[in-house]
Amino acid sequence: MPLRPGLEGVPVTQSSICDIDGNQGSLKYRGYPITELASNSSFLETTFLLIWGELPSKQELSDFEREVQMHRRLSFRVRDMLKCFPESGHPMDALQSSAAALGLFYSRRAIDDPKYIYNAVIRLVAKIPTMVAAFQLIRKGQDPIQPRDDLPYSSNFLYMLTEQEPDPLSAKVFDRCLILHAEHSLNASTFSARVTASTLTDPYAVVASAVGTLAGPLHGGANEDVIAMLEEIGTPHKAGEYLDNAIKNKQKIMGFGHREYRVKDPRASILQNFGEELFARFGKDEMYEVAKSLEEEAIDRLGPKGIYPNVDFYSGLIYRKLGIPRDLFTPVFAISRVAGWLAHWREQLGANRIFRPSQIYTGMKTRTWTALEERPNNKDE
Repeated sequence: MPLRPGLEGVPVTQSSICDIDGNQGSLKYRGYPITELASNSSFLETTFLLIWGELPSKQELSDFEREVQMHRRLSFRVRDMLKCFPESGHPMDALQSSAAALGLFYSRRAIDDPKYIYNAVIRLVAKIPTMVAAFQLIRKGQDPIQPRDDLPYSSNFLYMLTEQEPDPLSAKVFDRCLILHAEHSLNASTFSARVTASTLTDPYAVVASAVGTLAGPLHGGANEDVIAMLEEIGTPHKAGEYLDNAIKNKQKIMGFGHREYRVKDPRASILQNFGEELFARFGKDEMYEVAKSLEEEAIDRLGPKGIYPNVDFYSGLIYRKLGIPRDLFTPVFAISRVAGWLAHWREQLGANRIFRPSQIYTGMKTRTWTALEERPNNKDE
């Protein structure tokens, strides 16, 4: 069997959660186009759809929202644990540790019990935003802000993070951003979640493993790197020169290209529109003009190769306008993607078989043992 590095193009499971057509720039959750969900749904409604397979009824959505609201608060022991983390630690490491720690508090691994599964979903969806916001304030030397029961999901997170009740437009845009990042088929972190789930461990370990995978710069940190790139370019008229040098030196242009898409990522187009709404209300980010210029230059040079902006290209600009620190961009990604991870966890349980891929061995064949005193000393003397 030929080697396919990274399992690129190799089907390893069946799923009814997410459908991507990279040539047409189409993304659907459970059959619903992402454009319709971003225009009409809320993040919690989309979360329900992803995990349970159908749009909720009015009563189901109300119950789901209420349950999430009731479980936002953290145990004082979890807060105390977060206070023990070093202020210099990366928020993704704090999130992975705290997500795994939830398994200590809810350690009953009854994955054949629908009630346990439902409660685990509620706790993870509810508490992960609180943990992200809590660590942000703790590392600034402040006490975490308690969730507000009168605020919806996205508004409450921005309130806990910034200590101010957000403008309705800001809350709306952030909620839509969560929808756009909630699921994207078998990406690296989702595959990690499914592999972990296949061992029948608890869902907190599943999410923690996915968070650890998302923390890698080749997966979740690209929107941070986009901002750094735009700042390096500095002004719109330098975008073409930067791009030419990057192409010449075979450097990766952050926020461009995707394994699935050969056209502009549909999420990037939606995010750009959301960004323009924010900028029109609160003033433009000076880096937005740089981004637009870079995209225009890149279409001519990279478009024929099927390389276009992906979801990371504009998301960082939006998060920055919302007052989210740069090193929280990826934890915010995790807040959203937990919906997809849990959907794949639940689907994996439905027809489980532990993952055990093969390999192509490239090491030495049979070797003869050499006693320690007879081995050559290769250290320079």
